[in-house]
Amino acid sequence: MATTAGSKVASPWPQVTPTPLYQPNGRPDIPTLERIARIIRRDIVQMTALAGSGHPGGSLSAVEILVTLYFCVMRHNPSDPSWPDRDRFILSKAHACPVLYAVLARCGYFPVEELATFRRINSRLQGHAHIMTPGVEFSGGSLGQGLSFGIGCALAGRLDNRPYRVYVLLGDGECDEGQVWEGAMAASHYKVDNLTVILDRNRIQNDRFTSEAMELEPLAEKWRAFGWAVQEVDGHSFPALLDALEGARQVKGRPSIIIAHTVKGRGVSFMENNPDFHGRAPTPQELAQALKELGDEG
Repeated sequence: MATTAGSKVASPWPQVTPTPLYQPNGRPDIPTLERIARIIRRDIVQMTALAGSGHPGGSLSAVEILVTLYFCVMRHNPSDPSWPDRDRFILSKAHACPVLYAVLARCGYFPVEELATFRRINSRLQGHAHIMTPGVEFSGGSLGQGLSFGIGCALAGRLDNRPYRVYVLLGDGECDEGQVWEGAMAASHYKVDNLTVILDRNRIQNDRFTSEAMELEPLAEKWRAFGWAVQEVDGHSFPALLDALEGARQVKGRPSIIIAHTVKGRGVSFMENNPDFHGRAPTPQELAQALKELGDEG
């Protein structure tokens, strides 16, 4: 395996693209979803280690959320990323793009081996999600903007009489931004019921726990006060996420939010609940330990 310039970690992805894991005409069973999640986690730690930078913690916490959306719930077409009736996924916490890139690659939006270019000059896979990447709907980076963008997408779909739904992934630390609450108020006012927000409640932001930076609780009650339908689930449980997303689809006349309780760094013992890995890549030694804990792809 070749070593990418500037890194001491060898690229783990084959030069021949493997068959995409996404099958548009069938929903995987739970063991298959768990296997896909393990593959995505391996991709995340390898991407960030290879780049020597990135945000692995909040990417690992969101794996089950994105796998559920892309492999079970959303209508999308990797061979036609601009399909007008596709469901839209907005990654508002755009620094967690490693999980999105890994999922898009494993769905077939671009070659899996391109993950080795993460954060490289002239790469399509930059450090914050950008629309130049096939399958990415929103250029992010400035926190708090994704909900507003998602509301606009949802309203456009309603005006154009399109059947698509919009899904926005928010970070919990991101809820310190006033624009999030302006969006919450607007979505309720306009009864944007084709919008579902998933809030990654991993309780860590940047270099500290959210309770130390800005206390968010009572979080569910805040969203209810803004007129939203609120559900709280285990964000690492595929059955719970599937049930909650179906429940959100049934809500009429108001937007829905799913508060997904997660663990930052999920799947790697020394990354779990560790603020240090919000924005630090694993070293080669840490990568080896992480891959050992995550196990084989098969």
